[in-house]
Amino acid sequence: MNEFTIINETDYQSDYSYLNAVINHTLEKLNIENASFSVIFIDDAKMHELNKEYRSIDRTTDVLSFALEDNSSIMTPIRELGDIFISIPKMQSQACEYKHSEKRELSFLTVHGLLHLLGYDHTRSKEDEKIHFGLQEEILNDLNINI
Repeated sequence: MNEFTIINETDYQSDYSYLNAVINHTLEKLNIENASFSVIFIDDAKMHELNKEYRSIDRTTDVLSFALEDNSSIMTPIRELGDIFISIPKMQSQACEYKHSEKRELSFLTVHGLLHLLGYDHTRSKEDEKIHFGLQEEILNDLNINI
């Protein structure tokens, strides 16, 4: 059984309960069992701080994933995947910029971060990028989250 927590450290008041279905579908589609992780909503200042501290990039970003697993041979009863941090202000501005809903953008960022926790990394090669972004779109399309 998978376990995840969504922690809202912002004043974001919109209903994001749909993320439960997004996360569960992603895990089911990828045959992930007994995994545990957190999704944490933060503001741009906190995201900027994390990005600078851990990636040496002196600006905010939309999503950061901190994976605890980096070795697929680790065998434990529950896989502690790590944490996904999402900047709510950045998510909201990107939803406007890309002309789609906050639901679509927040779902996209959540799936994007979760795939990183599961070892997908679009930065390694064009082929890895194609796989990572293809899976994201497939998952959102499965759930009819297109706009």
